[in-house]
Amino acid sequence: MPRTKRQKSGTGIYHIMLRGINKQTIFEGEEDKRAFLKRLKKYKDICDYKLYGYCLMDNHVHLLMKENGESISECLQRISSSYVYWYNNKYERCGHLFQERFKSETIKTEASFKKVLRYIHQNPQKAGLVKNIYESKWTSFHEYLKKETFIDTKAPLLLFSQNLQKSINLFQEYMQEQNDDQFLEESYISKRTDAEVLQLLSLAGVPSISMLQQLDKSTRNQIIKEMKEIEGVSIRQLSRITGVSKSVIARI
Repeated sequence: MPRTKRQKSGTGIYHIMLRGINKQTIFEGEEDKRAFLKRLKKYKDICDYKLYGYCLMDNHVHLLMKENGESISECLQRISSSYVYWYNNKYERCGHLFQERFKSETIKTEASFKKVLRYIHQNPQKAGLVKNIYESKWTSFHEYLKKETFIDTKAPLLLFSQNLQKSINLFQEYMQEQNDDQFLEESYISKRTDAEVLQLLSLAGVPSISMLQQLDKSTRNQIIKEMKEIEGVSIRQLSRITGVSKSVIARI
């Protein structure tokens, strides 16, 4: 079936979700997340877009953006291509990392803008990864509480009040309000524990790591490949458990 044409935003503002192909992990650690943010900042100047919010999860990214210069598709192509090049070089892998077609929805009103921004900032909390939004390290929430930032905070804060300090206070209150909002909903599987990974290996016919290490290379690689495709299992974790290097696992 042909793809449906992406809806054009009359305001130029979009809620974007980039996710790993087959929902695989796209950030193995903090260095990877910093590398992605670096590219968000770099291409903001090159592509001339506004960035109002972000949230980096292990296997997907939420962005709240406004296109000014290049189209949103061109902007995301630049960002994702640059990050994938860096990621593949780091982990000695090749091929796609992100799902080919990113998901998006248009933002038409101030009310929906505020709700989407809140949804993005609450994403880690709703996934059960943190107790509250203040504990979320990889969202733009804290950028709104600072003076210097690459996030365009002025326009969103003015939606709460013309007075800066009052707007920040109202912003914080609103960001913490409980709600049942769902935007580009993405199921999120928390990282598997090492015990769970060992159990999965056992179910795959490998009751011990020593047995895995004694298998011929092709059989071992096939098992690792199947494990890598399970949601919640990361390359770093597989390397730690099996003793196989991260670069080898990334190439499998």
